[in-house]
Amino acid sequence: MSRPETILVTDDDPRIRETITEMLNLEGYRTLQAESGAQALDILACDEVDVVLLDINMEVMDGLETTRRIKSDPSLRNIPVVIVSGMDDSESRIAALQMGADDFLNKPPHLAELKARVRSLVKVKAYHDYMLNYQKKLEDTVGERTRELRNTLEELALANRKLKTSSLSTIYCLSRAAEYRDEDTSTHLQRMSHYSATLAEKTGIPEADREMLLYTTPMHDIGKIGIPDSILRKTGKLLPREWLLMQEHTIIGAKILEGSSDEFLVKARTIALTHHEKWDGTGYPRGLKGEEIPVEGRITAVADVFDALTTKRPYKDAFPTDRAFRIILEGRGFHFDPALVDAFLSVKDEILRTKERFSEVPDIFDERGETGAKLHADR
Repeated sequence: MSRPETILVTDDDPRIRETITEMLNLEGYRTLQAESGAQALDILACDEVDVVLLDINMEVMDGLETTRRIKSDPSLRNIPVVIVSGMDDSESRIAALQMGADDFLNKPPHLAELKARVRSLVKVKAYHDYMLNYQKKLEDTVGERTRELRNTLEELALANRKLKTSSLSTIYCLSRAAEYRDEDTSTHLQRMSHYSATLAEKTGIPEADREMLLYTTPMHDIGKIGIPDSILRKTGKLLPREWLLMQEHTIIGAKILEGSSDEFLVKARTIALTHHEKWDGTGYPRGLKGEEIPVEGRITAVADVFDALTTKRPYKDAFPTDRAFRIILEGRGFHFDPALVDAFLSVKDEILRTKERFSEVPDIFDERGETGAKLHADR
């Protein structure tokens, strides 16, 4: 059972305290009283409070100093503070706001105004509490999964440094753990890693670096292990706050893969962090532009987008391959490196052979316009 919203009424005049308390009690709020700022801080240290009502003029620590202390304490700063004062002048209001007060009421407060302000601020506090709890749960989940993945990656690095064919199979399985909720990953990782290697060969990248791409690109979305299913599997457009959380998968992936000097993990971390950057600087998470984006991130971006366009996702059906190639071409110079787009289109036949080689089910085409392509690019 949830606790009732609690309001702390602070005023050195007991009549004012009782009047305000009675008003709030009639509205179903739990109320606490303090006769000074010092006593209010003592109560806040040991009780859960949703809104603090403070008088300005009090002998033992006035309302302004009390507000300053509340807002400078990380454990209290999200509690809304309302100054309730008979000093109806702009200087008092400005001073209160400068100290961090959230609202200002004249004394004695009008019942309807008091109710409206308190109700609004209680909702603000509830939202802050929800976001803090959600963030903590997310951090705990990411931390736990990060430790598990780091242990697995370290064991993998110690067991087989050569990263040959048997290692690639293991990498696919490990990376699939982050993506299996989001898309057709049983062959997605094989396809996009081979697309990347093919594109790298066409652009003249040395064989050792091409092989490194083959082994590291499957980990591009490993950070999705920290993104909630409700976002990954959402069929429609993401809300702004959901979109911001979705973007975090690049940061989470980089954190999972950081802390090692092993070239394989260093390269994988770079790809995880930069594969959603765009040539024109409008990508994320850092808004890198042009050749500021590492070449492995630019290559992965082309391969990943093409494969996502041509496979079914929760938010779109698969596109025909000719349409997917057209969308890649349309992204030349703003989403993708122009030279890489030209190289990708020049090896179209090999790309299609790779797609056929690692294909599980026939393509399902849609005719909904470019919406699906935009949704893909966003995710």
